[in-house]
Order: sequence, then structure tokens, then C-alpha cells
Amino acid sequence: MIKKILIYPFLLIIRFYQAAISPFTPSVCRYTPTCSHYTAEALQKHGLFRGGKLAIKRIFSCNPFGGSGYDPVPDKLHKKKN
Repeated sequence: MIKKILIYPFLLIIRFYQAAISPFTPSVCRYTPTCSHYTAEALQKHGLFRGGKLAIKRIFSCNPFGGSGYDPVPDKLHKKKN
């Protein structure tokens, strides 16, 4: 319940962007799903902090020197072993 309350304002911002801004800008996202859809899904699956971290990582990699192609939100985040 708390998770949904925390991510709700961010999902509203994403939906506003998708409905009011994105249709009027050129489609330049290098990934499928788009960065805005990826961010919404990451927040819903992993919550504000882990989902936010995934979203920021994805948005920063969406450039001509970054990756491209199909990149779904991971189901589980694995901790790195030292």
C-alpha cells in the first residue's frame, strides 16, 4: 500500500508526459519498451528506490553511445557478489 502511494505521483508525471508531451516530439528512444514505459514498469515492479535507480540508469544509457534494442525491466534484481 505504501509503495503504491509513494510511486503514484511519479506515475502521474510519466502519464502526463506520455499523453501531452511525447506525441509532439520526435520518437528518438533507442530501446523497446520506450524509456517512459520502462520507468513506469520499473517503479511498479521494484518500488521507488530500486525502480528509480533502474530508470535513471536506462535514461542515461539512451544516447548515441549507449545501447539499443529490446531491454525489458528485470523481474528480480540480483545483488553483486564480491
